[in-house]
Amino acid sequence: VQLQAFGGGLVQAGGSLRLSCARPGIISSVFWGSDWAWYRQTPGKQRELVASLTGDGAAVHADSVEGRFVISRDNAKKRVYLQMNSLKPEDTAVYYCNANIMGSNYWGQGTLVTVSS
Repeated sequence: VQLQAFGGGLVQAGGSLRLSCARPGIISSVFWGSDWAWYRQTPGKQRELVASLTGDGAAVHADSVEGRFVISRDNAKKRVYLQMNSLKPEDTAVYYCNANIMGSNYWGQGTLVTVSS
């Protein structure tokens, strides 16, 4: 597995979930300099960027999740998170973690988030 992503599940509309992502075996100095992102995909649609976070801490969130989702990193734990609040049924998707580590692109296996109305 290139990246390990977890934290998905079933939640009611208005609820919250936190997704986590890690690259097994990555050393701290490499983690600190890497760029990370979360994407999501629903059947029949292209994978879309949800949020990204550069190694120097610049975060960008898609308009559709701005103010509700927050991407962050824990350098000590070498993990990246996507905190999802005020979830809506339209947020239902498979969420993928992505990382650019020393010029190589990595993907997680995807974790399903289902938001019920």
